[in-house]
Amino acid sequence: MCNKIKCLFILIVISTMFFSCVPTRQFQELKNKNETCVDERDSLKSNNESLTVKNTEQKSEIDELKKEIADLATKKSDMEDSLSFYSRKYKVYKKLYDDINTNQDKYSSSNDKETKLLLAEIQETKDDLQKREDKLKELELVLNAKQKELDAKNKSLMELDAELKQKQKELEEQNKKFIELQHILNRKDSAVAELKEKVTDALLGFENKGLSINVRNGKVYVSMEEKLLFKSGKYNVDTKGVNALKKLSTVLAQNKDINILVEGHTDDVPYHGTGNIKDNWDLSVMRATAIVKILLKNSKIEPKRITAAGRGKYVPIDPAKTSEARRKNRRTEIVLTPKLNELFQILENN
Repeated sequence: MCNKIKCLFILIVISTMFFSCVPTRQFQELKNKNETCVDERDSLKSNNESLTVKNTEQKSEIDELKKEIADLATKKSDMEDSLSFYSRKYKVYKKLYDDINTNQDKYSSSNDKETKLLLAEIQETKDDLQKREDKLKELELVLNAKQKELDAKNKSLMELDAELKQKQKELEEQNKKFIELQHILNRKDSAVAELKEKVTDALLGFENKGLSINVRNGKVYVSMEEKLLFKSGKYNVDTKGVNALKKLSTVLAQNKDINILVEGHTDDVPYHGTGNIKDNWDLSVMRATAIVKILLKNSKIEPKRITAAGRGKYVPIDPAKTSEARRKNRRTEIVLTPKLNELFQILENN
């Protein structure tokens, strides 16, 4: 008989460790995931805004370059027209000069002065034509350089546009995940708040009589002092405690998506018992299982939803070594946790 009780105790402790650690860890993972999601979204937003500004500046620079190139092209066209005019003028003078040289015997010496003037004008036209050709070549070099700069800017803009579109896509996906996660978190918070209200209504007559209800880390904690449930050092539940547990079991039976953890807590005063109860560990476990058995008298509660846990003296509310602190620490906590299947599925998928 003792061996069976010992095995039962070990199993209860193991299941306690599993049930209490895993949901807490998963809930923390969920909170961390949500915070990471928010940080990533904000980072993408900032990056997106920066790229948009850069994109706008790049487009403005390209517009200025295009205007500059258009002005240069106009200037080049004007210079080409001017060059064409001077080129024709030069050809006329050159032809005239060649005619004079060919027929110089026909001209008298009185025409020497006119010939010299013509030669001077031809040379001046030739020099002017050369200068214009040089300027045109310089302008073509500038125009080519500007065109290369424009091509580089256009390529950079295309790459920037592609990056911006990718970041916008990532931001949209991140926003979608964030909204989905936030929506489910809101539903969970609403479910917890609604559950707390239902439990509070059901146990209205027991508040301020050794019972308190609060929400911590997305869970509803129903804390019952020793005086409401047990006599000192015993694990048989008193009548008033049974009545409170029956009212609570009605709420739990109606809310099937709630996991139930019953934790027994003792003070730090050593317990030296006989029989099945040897110490505070044993007492805390037996008290937890006694409460579980009463809750399960409501046949609508599935046993797989409930875990019994003995925490002994190791999770005190008040660590002080006073009688008042020890009174607070001698308690049973019924921890109600909404099932987070949807949320854990999102965590696994992401």
